[in-house]
Order: sequence, then C-alpha cells, then structure tokens
Amino acid sequence: MQNQPTTLFDKVWDAHVVRKIEDGPDIFFIDRHFIHEVTSPVAFLGLENRGIGVLYPERTFATADHNTPTINQHLPVEDPLSAKQLKALETNTAKYGISHWGLGHHKNGIVHVIGPENGITLPGMTIVCGDSHTSTHGAFGAIAFGIGTSEVEMVLASQCIMQPKPKKMRIKVNGSLSKGVAPKDVALYIISKLTSAGATGYFVEYAGEVFENMSMEGRMTVCNMSIEMGARGGMVAPDETTFAYLNGREHAPKGEAWEKAVAYWKTLKTDADATFDKEYVYDAADIEPMITYGTNPGMGTGISRNIPTAEEMEGGKSTYDKALNYMGFQENDSMIGKAIDYVFIGSCTNGRIEDFRAFASIVKGRKKADSVTAWIVPGSHVVEAQIKEEGILDILTEAGFELRQPGCSACLAMNEDKIPAGKYAVSTSNRNFEGRQGPGARTLLASPLVAAAAAVTGKITDPREFL
Repeated sequence: MQNQPTTLFDKVWDAHVVRKIEDGPDIFFIDRHFIHEVTSPVAFLGLENRGIGVLYPERTFATADHNTPTINQHLPVEDPLSAKQLKALETNTAKYGISHWGLGHHKNGIVHVIGPENGITLPGMTIVCGDSHTSTHGAFGAIAFGIGTSEVEMVLASQCIMQPKPKKMRIKVNGSLSKGVAPKDVALYIISKLTSAGATGYFVEYAGEVFENMSMEGRMTVCNMSIEMGARGGMVAPDETTFAYLNGREHAPKGEAWEKAVAYWKTLKTDADATFDKEYVYDAADIEPMITYGTNPGMGTGISRNIPTAEEMEGGKSTYDKALNYMGFQENDSMIGKAIDYVFIGSCTNGRIEDFRAFASIVKGRKKADSVTAWIVPGSHVVEAQIKEEGILDILTEAGFELRQPGCSACLAMNEDKIPAGKYAVSTSNRNFEGRQGPGARTLLASPLVAAAAAVTGKITDPREFL
C-alpha cells in the first residue's frame, strides 16, 4: 500500500505525538524550550508548589530580553519589577541546572535571535516559548509556537504539551521581488490581504520562488509575523540555504552526526500531491515597500498608495474610524510625506545583521533628521559585534545615530524605551496595537529600508528614492 502524500507540517507534527486523545488534543513532545524572565517565574513557582523538578533541563535555554535596559546594562536594573524577574530567572535556572544567558552574558540577546544564531533551532524540531513570536523558528522547517505560563510549567515538568492539531494553510509567493522590497514587506503584504485574523486556527507553510530565494534571516522575519494574521505558526521547508546557515554553529550537529541530520532534513518537505485546508497564491510583482497606518498589522498598504476607505476594508466602519482616529489619520490620506518623530530598528522581527546592513545602505553618507529620535537596538551581542566588525557602526555614527545594547526594547516598551503619547514611530517590530510601544504611542510598522528613509528625512519616504 502506498503512503499517503503528506505536508511538511504533518511530517514534523506526527513524529512528535506521544499519545492521541480521542476527540481531544494530542500529547506532544517538545524538543526545545526557550524561557525568558517574564513568563517563567510563575511556572517555576508552580513546580515548587507541587514539589517536582525539571525533567530535561538540557532541552531548556534561558535568556533575559523583554524588560532589560538597552543602555548601561552593566549597572543594576532600576525598575524593581524587572530586577525581581531577572533575579528569579537567575535563581531558578541555577536551581534546576538550566543554561542561562543573563544580562551581561556574551551570548545574551532576544530569545528568537539567539536560538538560531547558536544552532539551537534545527529543522524538524518542535520548539516552544512563553512568547507569541516563537513562530520565528519555523523558518528552519520546525514547528514553533508560543505558549502560556501554565504550559511553560507543563513543558518544564514533562517535556510535553497538550495541543489540538491546527489546520493547514499554504501561502505561495511566486516571481521576483522588486528593488527595495524586503522580507518584512512580503509579510505585511500577506497580512494586509488576509487581515489580522485571516489565518486563525491554521499553521502556515510558506512556499514558492520568493521564499526559496530568501535568506534565512528573511525567512525568520516572515515566520515571525505569522502570528500577526492569527496563525498558530509558520514554516519554510529546509533547503541548502538552511544547511549553509546552520553548518558549524555551536549547538548544530558535527561530523557524522551532521551528515546524518542533513539526510533526514532533506526529507522534510511537502509531498507533491499533499493537500492543505486552504491555499493562497500571490505574485511578487504586486508587492511594494509597505507601511501600516492603523492599529493592527493587517492595516497596511503599499507606501505609494493612499489609506483605504472604510468601504474597501473588511470589518465595521466604527472600528476602522476608531483606528484612524487614534492614529490621527483620514481615509484616502497619502502616507508619503507624513511627519514622524521616532524610528526603532530592532526586535525579534528585524534585529539581525541583514536588517542593520539594509538600514546602513540608506543612511550611509546622509544625516539623521534633527526632528527624529532613533533607537538602534541589535537583537544580540553577536549582532552587536557584527555591526562593529563590518563598519556599520561607523556609518551609523557618522550619520548621527547611536547604537544601543541588545534587548526587546521599544517593541513592547517593557523597559524605559517607550514612545511618548501622540508621537509617531516608524518601527521594524511586529505589532502596532494601541499603546504597544508606550501609552498613546502611534506605531507605523515597516521594513528597515523604510525606517532608514524616514530616519534621514523625518517623514514617510519611499526608500526606492534612495536605492
């Protein structure tokens, strides 16, 4: 009897099911568990209260990132809650023998940046973290998703989780991207088409020429944003680009184990006749640099276009009016030329070296606009070192920018990096909800190229003018 054709998602999921519960969730084994200072303290407390330990401490990796300062990291953390959470992470990881890259550690950084760069994230794995943007790791052909604090406790205790199997969606983008169109634009374009709830209940596979030709860092950006259209996660089939990225990284297999791993990873692809519950196909030629104008990531448009009218949008007019009112925009407004106050480059979406290279390609030989406050925040100390080694720091300094230290920073404003009320921030992060970057802050999501063009002009500018 011939095997049924299966998707990449099915292959990885089914290989990790410990037990199926009839009419219920699957008991699902987890290969890698990332933890940080915000969603883990209560989970460890739960273990303590029940008198149980951590089953496989070597499968859990801890870093401090969410509410760490991005300047003067050598000084004691001023915010008492942040300091308490950081201390709890240090104490708990020491108690249970979990590796911990805390503040000041040379491997410290944003959880979804350090996993891949150290080769902890590998194809065919299941990966969870108490953070919604865990979907980033799906770029390697892994099933990766965010979990809640009670589930963090469950994974620490049993290395398993109870999970209903999501439905399957494939999104293909074919053709070649135009000049100035970055992976972030691809993600924002897809979300603008599907809306911020359009993939709810699904796990997405990204396929087609655009993703096949995309760098690993670009794939991570797209998978990171999967959650912003409601998906449980997103993934890209591993290929030679994946293997080249991973080869030689610290936690990746070596020697004979590497050969064996690659042979297995090559089987991780969707079979020709496999079916999905839903499929979408887009043309790369239709994508231009994107910018959001509203209060969810689905409210985005090509930078040269006007803000759509309520009639063109799905959803109620009152909700749409509320979003535009919060942003201080009108239907049919042109986005080009709108004045901005802040630029943030960083986060688990766009805090990798390619993002800083892109940003520097536009600011080189130019000056930061006087009206703009810019926060340039690398995703890890490794990225920070690359910025210095490649001469990017010199370009930034000459243009009037300062480099901060690694952390989540203004993505979610859990530290001091908050956008003031009413101010406009062009941000390379992933969410533009009301108050996400600080109470009353107005966020415009964009790629590093769009952010760079805004940083030097002080207004929304098409980056293609500079390329």
